[in-house]
Amino acid sequence: MDPSFHLQPLVGSHLVTPRRGYHHHGIYVGNGKVVHYAGLSRALGRGPVEEVHLTQFAIGGVVWIVPEPDATYATEAAAQRARSRLGEDRYRLLSNNCEHFCMWCLYGENRSAQVRTCLRNPWAALRTGVALLGAWLAPEAPPAAA
Repeated sequence: MDPSFHLQPLVGSHLVTPRRGYHHHGIYVGNGKVVHYAGLSRALGRGPVEEVHLTQFAIGGVVWIVPEPDATYATEAAAQRARSRLGEDRYRLLSNNCEHFCMWCLYGENRSAQVRTCLRNPWAALRTGVALLGAWLAPEAPPAAA
């Protein structure tokens, strides 16, 4: 089953899906595909930048389209930037994660609001750490094949 949207994402859209302890980010590149930094999406196993079907990106969850009206790179340019990093395997939780990747695709800057929140708020960092540990101990299963 495909994730449902109130609006169809446009090429270059910033997509977010909730995971245990964090939100996972990707760039929609069209034809039902998303480019994302796999990173923690594989039960804390480090993964590369990859292109996957929207269903695999969502892991059975909801997907939100994040409005980015001030993006420096939009639509096809953002999608091209995302695809230019396919295969990259330099994931770093605090400095090069899936949100950093999307911000680079859209704005040309590595930044992550989630990381900033955790660094400024020790309780948020603790909650996130506990949730990530739980995800590692009991990983989310991918959706069953239809």
